[in-house]
Amino acid sequence: MQPWTQVYDPLGTLWLSALVAAIPIIFFFIGLTVFNLKGHVAGTLTALLAVAVAVAVYGMPFPQAIAALAEGFAFGLWPIAWIVIGAVFLFKLTVKTGQFEIIRSSIVSVTSDQRLQALLIAFSFGAFLEGAAGFGAPVAITSALLVGLGFKPLNAAGLCLIANTAPVAFGAMGIPILVAASVSGLDSFKVGAEAGRVLSILILFVPFWVIAIMDGWRGVKETFPAALVAGVSFVVGMAISSNFIGPELPAIIGAVLSLACLILFLKVWRPKRIFRFADDGQAPKDAERYTAGQVFAAWLPFIILTVVVTAWNLPFFKTLTGKGGGLAGANLTFAWPYLDKLVIRAPPVTPAPTPYPALFSLNLLSATGTAILLAAVLSLVFAKRGAVKIGVGAFFEVLNDLKKPIWTIGAVVAFGYICNYSGMSTTLALLLSRTGDVFTFLSPIVGWIGVFLTGSDTSSNALFCGLQAITAQQIGVRDVILVAANTTGGTIGKMISPQSIAVATAAVGLVGQEGSLFRFTLKHSVMMVVIVGLLTTLQAYVLTGTIP
Repeated sequence: MQPWTQVYDPLGTLWLSALVAAIPIIFFFIGLTVFNLKGHVAGTLTALLAVAVAVAVYGMPFPQAIAALAEGFAFGLWPIAWIVIGAVFLFKLTVKTGQFEIIRSSIVSVTSDQRLQALLIAFSFGAFLEGAAGFGAPVAITSALLVGLGFKPLNAAGLCLIANTAPVAFGAMGIPILVAASVSGLDSFKVGAEAGRVLSILILFVPFWVIAIMDGWRGVKETFPAALVAGVSFVVGMAISSNFIGPELPAIIGAVLSLACLILFLKVWRPKRIFRFADDGQAPKDAERYTAGQVFAAWLPFIILTVVVTAWNLPFFKTLTGKGGGLAGANLTFAWPYLDKLVIRAPPVTPAPTPYPALFSLNLLSATGTAILLAAVLSLVFAKRGAVKIGVGAFFEVLNDLKKPIWTIGAVVAFGYICNYSGMSTTLALLLSRTGDVFTFLSPIVGWIGVFLTGSDTSSNALFCGLQAITAQQIGVRDVILVAANTTGGTIGKMISPQSIAVATAAVGLVGQEGSLFRFTLKHSVMMVVIVGLLTTLQAYVLTGTIP
């Protein structure tokens, strides 16, 4: 089969080509927000529409288009849906074994205020999970925890998606930054330091932002000290790590420091008014008293989860399961038929025509979902008698409950793959890159679009960081600024990515209400990416001394 070279301006006028490339995206937006289509319906129709545009307008050969659709759907199942299955299973186990009631009481003993519970779980604990694992696990786990604490599912999922803005750039042990540096040929230390400096300003506002969504300006005033502690401690940890250690640990160090400082602070301070959604005027339920041993046992699944997921991302384990490692046989990697190196990426996205690889990894052992499932199984070993039987029943119950969400995840990832392999996503990025000096403001939006389409800051960086570096040279600004802007903008796109929306709705039982969650997060995502665009422009032209 002959390779096919991507064409980024098939209609001869870039803005017109970009308008056509945006048709599937516009349809997806309208389908969710106006017509209230269920996620699996909107995702499937959008993916098929993207195939039609790719073949009819971009000239992509039909076999390659179908192959991209198939690989995207397969990637949605593995490893993304596998992560969701493991996360929901772990949470369901804590509920069915009665341990979650103890977890709830232990959190309430720190604070019964739901605004502060959101900071603890969605912001600080979620950031730790993002730094250690990423790929959907943090939102799935933290949103389920908030629902168990009495949050409405839509609020729980939306708040966790917005709070997850903080650590995405440094998620999964810094992989997005490492990929950004590799694609652009820059020093990963400098890219990470620059991303950390811009994100530090945004992250300071995220705790206040989350509380304002929940309880408005009154809530911000009442919880200002706690939100300040959560944000400042995270930024201090992230800034030290990104500027002096490297890009692998900023999210983890910032999250651990934020979680510890916030818990200690809440031991000695509490707001005058205790807030709960739909407050009926009654006092919140007091935390029951449990022994330290009971509390430890209840939290053990999440302690095991933290240890196992962190171990899964250590260099030693990656070497062990990587090529030539002792456990390499547990991972199967193969070239995707009719697609691998049969699509050629062309200038100006790459310096020279470059085959686009399409490798699929069935990493049975090293997948994050496997780590989560192992944590759940290990927690059963320490659970009460009969827990194994409960666990088996719960696992099949989870599989049955997640049938439609799993299809939704597969469909929306397939849509992203079609956009990337056909060149449609690149057309949109090229249109923005031709705006001259204004591009410093639009640069984060390129990363934002990339994460919307792919669901991954890592994938967005792989797609667009080369283009960002080239454009920086053309408009006369430092390339590290725009490469970092791609990943900082991408962190904000995560909350509206169809993949993230599908993961969150699956975790909290909102199947079919993806449009409601999308509307919940959209305006916040737009406001945040505008802020990052302004910060990037200010640094590029005025505060140049702050560039690493």
